[in-house]
Amino acid sequence: MNKKEVAHIRKQFKLDHDLMNIYDILNVYIMKETSEIYHWERLPFGLVDREKQELYMGNFKKLLTGELDHKLFELKFQEEAEEPARVMLHQGLVTGDPEEWQDLMMMLVDKMLVDAKYEKDMVVTFVRGQYYRPTKARNEEAEESGKDEMFAHPFILCSVNSTEQQRKNLMFDYVEREFKYNIIVDPIIKLSSPEQGFFYPSVTDNYSDVNRVLYCTGKSNYPDPQFIEQVLNAERSVTALEERSFFEDIVKELAGEQLDTTTLAQVYEEIQQVIEGGEGEEEPPKLDYKDVERVLASSGVENVTAEKVERAFETVIDDKYYEMKASSVIPKYTTKSIKIETKVATISVSPQDLRYVKQVNYQGKRCIMIEVDEEVVIEGFTLNTETL
Repeated sequence: MNKKEVAHIRKQFKLDHDLMNIYDILNVYIMKETSEIYHWERLPFGLVDREKQELYMGNFKKLLTGELDHKLFELKFQEEAEEPARVMLHQGLVTGDPEEWQDLMMMLVDKMLVDAKYEKDMVVTFVRGQYYRPTKARNEEAEESGKDEMFAHPFILCSVNSTEQQRKNLMFDYVEREFKYNIIVDPIIKLSSPEQGFFYPSVTDNYSDVNRVLYCTGKSNYPDPQFIEQVLNAERSVTALEERSFFEDIVKELAGEQLDTTTLAQVYEEIQQVIEGGEGEEEPPKLDYKDVERVLASSGVENVTAEKVERAFETVIDDKYYEMKASSVIPKYTTKSIKIETKVATISVSPQDLRYVKQVNYQGKRCIMIEVDEEVVIEGFTLNTETL
């Protein structure tokens, strides 16, 4: 599943969309004290108040928002699992009976409650529906449009949301003409910030892939391993943060713990060229040990050979054939994504401008030196230029 396929699905979640039909919605309220179901409710989505429908649509779009391998993870189901979620989800996908679908989703909720400890009351929302994707792009000049031929994709979406208590307020009663202390005990369901969830089935090359599921987490680079393994019975995926750690450890194995900013900036530039060269491709560009050897050698790292890089891959990842996504191993290239933190100040700089920052020794003290083209102004005062 690539970002274009995710973006297409996300765009369908809006009211009165002719390429999206949602049939049923199931809400399950879970109490934090007992980790038990307090209430559940299933309705045809068309019978839900329009204002609520808009809130749900916003929740579903938010759930599917984020970068792959950061907040969205395409996962394979485990081959062997007791009461596998894959079977429940597939049966729920193909059944036309709303009650059977409800029973299957409640079985998934039961899996969520095993050994679960929640800090807040939780609401689990399931919807089932179908979206359509044109088999070809719309051609305005042609007599037939791309909508004449479409793939139909039935789906199940799950969103797990926490709740919070409303704040206590002082109110003024216009009728009684008095100030009142207002206490509202009904909790707010935080639909704008889902904790986690999933979209089933995943999509590959415009076809539904019932052997994979798209897992979504609200916290970037921190998927819930218990939900993935115990609820979805899926295989855990490597996060972008973990892949960056792999890359850093491999570079340290080859170049040592210290690098100057010129070399590091060149490494980032070489990898960015790989990323840009792969734009428009179905699969994101990846780096194997041969690519890493080329990047480091081109960046000025000395004594780098394919054999040394291969050994570094085996040492760090235990797999010399492992391929890392190029976009995962470097910070965002054009934004100030690198933070240089000192006790005096925190400096933000983009990878492409890192070459203008150096650590120098001045009068026996370590200093950060930044090359600038313009005068530096602080609180309206232009700084004097000192010659070192």
